[in-house]
Amino acid sequence: MSERGALRARLDLLAREVAKFGVVGAVGLVVNIAVSNLLWRYTDIPTVRAGLMATFVAILCNYVGFRYWTYRDRDKSGRTRELTLFLLFSAVGAVIETGVLYAATYGFGWNSPVQSNVFKILGIGIATMFRFWSYRTWVFRALPDKDVVVSPQDADAADVVVSPQDVARAARGVSVPAPAPAAAVRVEADTART
Repeated sequence: MSERGALRARLDLLAREVAKFGVVGAVGLVVNIAVSNLLWRYTDIPTVRAGLMATFVAILCNYVGFRYWTYRDRDKSGRTRELTLFLLFSAVGAVIETGVLYAATYGFGWNSPVQSNVFKILGIGIATMFRFWSYRTWVFRALPDKDVVVSPQDADAADVVVSPQDVARAARGVSVPAPAPAAAVRVEADTART
């Protein structure tokens, strides 16, 4: 495959991932806004605290969507690690999201229902960029390509050539082309016994 074709394939995969992330995020947005508005309207919970509670309800919904749809083909071996990192990065996103709402509510006094919703959505948008990067980079890690699994020690044993650049790229999770076989001399045993 040419470099241009490989780049196009990678961009297509990224576009599909962004689209799936967006669909799950849109469901989370609806849950977040709905729960926020229900709490704001029918309880006496302060604006920011109700917004934070709604964020955590949406985070739980999003985990299910990300794990079983958006990133279903990613590594599933370390679920405890995955869930811990998901909750950690989600909490950072919640701080970003709630920080925007907090600044609008307590910093500027903008706490009408419309203003609260506008700043809630603005905070969600900013936090979403952080979450996309962190989830795809740290939480739902890509499985290594089958071609990348060759370590330098295995390469010597298998008579393949692996450059140091390929090893470094493989360690960062970047796709590496299959190693090229080294020129090997085949020695056949003498089958004639005398």
